[in-house]
Amino acid sequence: MKEIYYMGGSPCSGKSTAAEILAERYGLYYFKVDDYLEKYINDGAAAGMEICSRQSKMSPEEIWMREPSLQCREELQFYGEIFDFIMQDLEAVSDGRDIITEGAAYLPCLMKKRDISGNRYLAVVPAKDFQISHYAQREWVPYVLEGCSDVQKAFDNWMERDCLFAEEVKRQCIQNGYLSFVNDGQTEIEGVVQMISNHFGLMK
Repeated sequence: MKEIYYMGGSPCSGKSTAAEILAERYGLYYFKVDDYLEKYINDGAAAGMEICSRQSKMSPEEIWMREPSLQCREELQFYGEIFDFIMQDLEAVSDGRDIITEGAAYLPCLMKKRDISGNRYLAVVPAKDFQISHYAQREWVPYVLEGCSDVQKAFDNWMERDCLFAEEVKRQCIQNGYLSFVNDGQTEIEGVVQMISNHFGLMK
């Protein structure tokens, strides 16, 4: 049976970069949850799931001008709604190679319900300053916020939502006995990759 290595955590923590390097280095199949989010929202909406149905109809103004705590709470609910879709797609991968997969959807509480062992899962979250500085460099951010009446406020809400999300991920890791790593930008990406490969027991 193929091994699956799961990387959870919050956005803009370096998960994607690390997963890409690990996939190349160890010949793994890379499954990036974010590539399928639109599909999962549509699938969830078609199935009558509350948050998926709501998100499929919301404008940027309606999404980003809400209280960050509400945004965070609904984000957690959203990942709970789409989790089974993700796991079904992972099980259907027929590539033959072991899999590395990453996404904020891999919440520690959901991993625990699936009995994913601690040596096959970890979470990476960014320090607040690292998160904000890296988001600010991403070219697609203005397009996500396009249509908001106050773009700066929308961005601030987004950043606060992700900070709250990161704190919840860390709390869940402690509660469920999983490893979490805080990326503050002081460790070079190769150091992060090495830490992750050591945790998963990957060897050349």
